[in-house]
Amino acid sequence: MNVIGSRPDGWWKDRHAAMVALTLQLQRWALAEGLDVTVVFEKPPSPPITSDIVRITAAPRPGANSADDEIVRLVQGDDRPDDIVVVTSDLALVDRVTDAGANTRPAKGFRELIERQS
Repeated sequence: MNVIGSRPDGWWKDRHAAMVALTLQLQRWALAEGLDVTVVFEKPPSPPITSDIVRITAAPRPGANSADDEIVRLVQGDDRPDDIVVVTSDLALVDRVTDAGANTRPAKGFRELIERQS
C-alpha cells in the first residue's frame, strides 16, 4: 500500500481496484525487466487477485505494521537477502529490511517507474 499511497489519486475510494492496478503494472514491469516480484498487501485481497508473474501475499493477520512484519520475515527467510529490493517510503521498514540485508527503493519513484511501463 506504500506504493499505491505514494500519490493522492483517489485510490482510497476503491482499494481493491488500486491493488489490481498495481498488480497489473508490476506484471508488465516484471516481464520487461525479467525480475521476480512479490507484492505484500496488508490483508488478503477480496475478491482474490491472481497473477502468474507476480507473487501476491498478505500479512497473516491484520494489525499495525503487519505487512511490514511480513516483509521483514520474507527478507530474513531468504538465502540471498542482498538480492532483494524492498520498495517503501516507511523509514522504520527501511531500517528493518536493511538490517536484514536487503536494499530499498522509495515508493514514489518506483511507482513512477512502473507507470512508465504501462
